[in-house]
Amino acid sequence: MMDNNPEECSVCFNNYDDTLLRPRTLPCGHTFCSQCIDNAIKNGQLNCPSCRAQHTATAATQFPINYGMEAFIRKLKSMEVVRVTTVPTKPNKAPTRGISKKLRSLVEEQKSSISSLITSCEEVLSQLGEYQGQLGDWQTQHLQLQDRLYALVEQNKSAMKLLELEDTSVVDMTTQGEEGKTQLQAMLGSLDTVNTAQEVFMTINEVDQCNMEVEDWLQKCQELFPDVNTVHTSVKVQETIREALEMTTTETGATADPVHLGDSDSSIMTKVQEITGEIPQKEITVEDLRRMSEPVKRLVEAGRVVAVKSLVEAGRVVAVKSLVEAGRVVAVQEDQDGRRSARITLQDGQLYLHPLLRQPTPAHAHTIQESDVVGVLDPSCTLAFLDLGWAGSTRGRVTIRLTPDTPLARQFVLLCTGQRGHTFRNTKLLRVGDKGRPGERVKGGDYERNDGQGGAPLLPDLQGQYRESGQAGTVGSGWGLPGGPKSAQFVIATRNRQAGDQWPNVFGDVVSGLDVVRAAVNHSDITEVTVVDCGVVLPL
Repeated sequence: MMDNNPEECSVCFNNYDDTLLRPRTLPCGHTFCSQCIDNAIKNGQLNCPSCRAQHTATAATQFPINYGMEAFIRKLKSMEVVRVTTVPTKPNKAPTRGISKKLRSLVEEQKSSISSLITSCEEVLSQLGEYQGQLGDWQTQHLQLQDRLYALVEQNKSAMKLLELEDTSVVDMTTQGEEGKTQLQAMLGSLDTVNTAQEVFMTINEVDQCNMEVEDWLQKCQELFPDVNTVHTSVKVQETIREALEMTTTETGATADPVHLGDSDSSIMTKVQEITGEIPQKEITVEDLRRMSEPVKRLVEAGRVVAVKSLVEAGRVVAVKSLVEAGRVVAVQEDQDGRRSARITLQDGQLYLHPLLRQPTPAHAHTIQESDVVGVLDPSCTLAFLDLGWAGSTRGRVTIRLTPDTPLARQFVLLCTGQRGHTFRNTKLLRVGDKGRPGERVKGGDYERNDGQGGAPLLPDLQGQYRESGQAGTVGSGWGLPGGPKSAQFVIATRNRQAGDQWPNVFGDVVSGLDVVRAAVNHSDITEVTVVDCGVVLPL
């Protein structure tokens, strides 16, 4: 049957509106106003008034708003307004006599101004309608999450009930065991006091009976405990709830500072996207990362956004910064073996690119091509970093300035970023040379075997113009002449060499974190020291 009045709810025959009578679509495809849906819900169930299909629901807000219907109604209203306003009336057929051209021009200006304001009103009303729809969607999502939270609570209650029953069983069996133990102790005493054959036989019979009862008790304990279902349910429910709580704590941040957007000329939904960080995935660029440089960040934090092209761009800087801090911006590289991704992190106002790894891309992550990010590195001043750790924790970061445009330096960058599939990450430090004496140094970098017997070069030709140095902090080749079978290995000097002695094939210097390397050298076993992470500093 055709619906000749689609703007009306087919139950109450009232026109849909933007408040209590918003049109909502059921899973079966039929649309009714929010008020009629609420009235039709009984005991968590809703029967569609049109097709009688059953739906589970506790409130109308669980069903999506029919935005297409709302847009259709708005169009009908606008057509009605146009139809009414375009009907000519007699006074408009000719200009009013007695009004000068100047006054008539003033009237026209006022009409133009009013028309412009009407257009602005319509635009903002449309934005408000879209925003209200978004708010409704969020309310629905909150209700759905609330239902899931209730389900978790019920699971937790069920697990606790199982634990209570198990605890009761344990208490009962413990009582039986204590009684059996007491009886055995009494039987032991009785055997010490028997004087006649009759007493011996009687006591032995009692002992046999007691032994059987205790052995039966032992067998029951083995069979009953632990109850697999109880233990499994308890552990799984705890894990699920703990993960949910940790995710909530990490994502929401109870003390997070509010985002200040200023007097932005952007649309309402654009500002909503700035607040939530919902920037389309393909819109994250190297330029967005550049804008996070320290001067721009200080201007944004101080509210002095005049140095930025527009307030929208300032809001975008804040949004991108929030995404990076949340770990939701990653560099990716795709090849014949699939996709690899690298974290981009922000620490003390500096951006760091971590190595490419075969790992799942974080949920809701925004990606940028690894080649675009690496392309901003300045060959004349590249900073690489190694995070060293031992005894189960990261002890500090070592930052190294690489010598301009040398093959060994380029190879070091490749192994810090993982662009060729190999990386220093999770490699051990191999040995300490001249420990406690001038020229003390530590060797590492065997990405192949991690025992000092590997570390093949990644570049075909490592020959070049290298400098010499005898200073602590020097980073050089760990395997003789460049190009040998272990040319990826490196050494870091922790003490100056004696006067006149120099290390050859130097391609970098430690600019911070030399104390971390020295602490590693003094560790009881250098092979327990690991490069837990590595990467390069992004000069943005």
